[in-house]
Amino acid sequence: MKTFKHLYPQITSFENLFLAFKAARKGKRARPDIAEFEFNLEENLLDLQKELQEETYQPGKYKNFRINDPKPRLISAAPFRDRVTHHALCRVIEPLFDRRFIPDSYACRKGKGTHAAITRAQEFSGEYRYVLKCDIEHFFPRMDNQILYDLLTRWIADKQTRRLCKLILDGGAGIHDEISPAYFAGDDLFSALRPRGLPIGNLTSQFWANVYLNPLDHFIKRDLKCPAYARYVDDFLLFSNDKSDLHRWRLAVIDFLAAQRLTLHEAEAQVFPSATGIPFLGWRVYPDHLRLRRRNGVAFQRRFALSLDQMRRGKLSRAKVMDSVSGWIAHVQFGQTWGLRRALVSSVILPPIPAFGNGGRAGRGA
Repeated sequence: MKTFKHLYPQITSFENLFLAFKAARKGKRARPDIAEFEFNLEENLLDLQKELQEETYQPGKYKNFRINDPKPRLISAAPFRDRVTHHALCRVIEPLFDRRFIPDSYACRKGKGTHAAITRAQEFSGEYRYVLKCDIEHFFPRMDNQILYDLLTRWIADKQTRRLCKLILDGGAGIHDEISPAYFAGDDLFSALRPRGLPIGNLTSQFWANVYLNPLDHFIKRDLKCPAYARYVDDFLLFSNDKSDLHRWRLAVIDFLAAQRLTLHEAEAQVFPSATGIPFLGWRVYPDHLRLRRRNGVAFQRRFALSLDQMRRGKLSRAKVMDSVSGWIAHVQFGQTWGLRRALVSSVILPPIPAFGNGGRAGRGA
């Protein structure tokens, strides 16, 4: 098995740190902490480089806040200089792992994404009669740090890079302590003290989620020989023309995840006909069309109403509102949502909304 050495000089090079800064800053230049870092950019990057090279770097404290869309979650924001470090690390090591990921893993990868995952799920739904839909209970809060570290160091032989990964892992451990740990056969009383959890919001967390579930992907494809499988973060679908296969695979997946100290939402992990529509990534996926799930439309309608109120009171610019609406339209025009789009934005004067033919994807039914 090939391992990788001499990664740390690449990670800590000034060029890599500068490119990492640009990536971490993208779309957020107006934020005060980023503007402050950029004001003395060269000095700040040189200071960060020195700390990393001399191995005196220590991550700062996270700022935590909660969101309820689409479900209650704790989001943790690292200080900006730490986010630069995360980007610098991922720029070097992520390509080494990405080549080991299966093609049908779609989250946080170049050339992938939610639309590609939905398209693939729709293709499979037209080819296979039945689907097993799965998602993992409290995935980010319950990821076992030692298991993740072992997976990372399986290929990273560079001690300094290992140390940096450990620093970032340890810095986020305990953020989700309010989520009770899962217990498994053979656990003792100290199992609850195992370091666990990744901050939702870190670039490293998104990348490491794929590292953590990569063994599951290969188990499903190689050992279970599932012919059609797609995963986006902790939501994944298995397809077959034989229901008995899917029921058997469901039990095998539960056992495999237990070895990774993870659990399925077992009550929701059910086998059903693909033709009835698969709830996946905010959509209901049918073999010949897509429907936006109602709760997603309702959630946007609430955000949109709040934005309009803020705009009328002068707290939000019209341009910001239009950017938000345009981004949402770009997402939902992927499916059959023309009527919904028209209804939701009719309360404010905006540029014409493109109909895109029948309001859905090319070649799909309305």
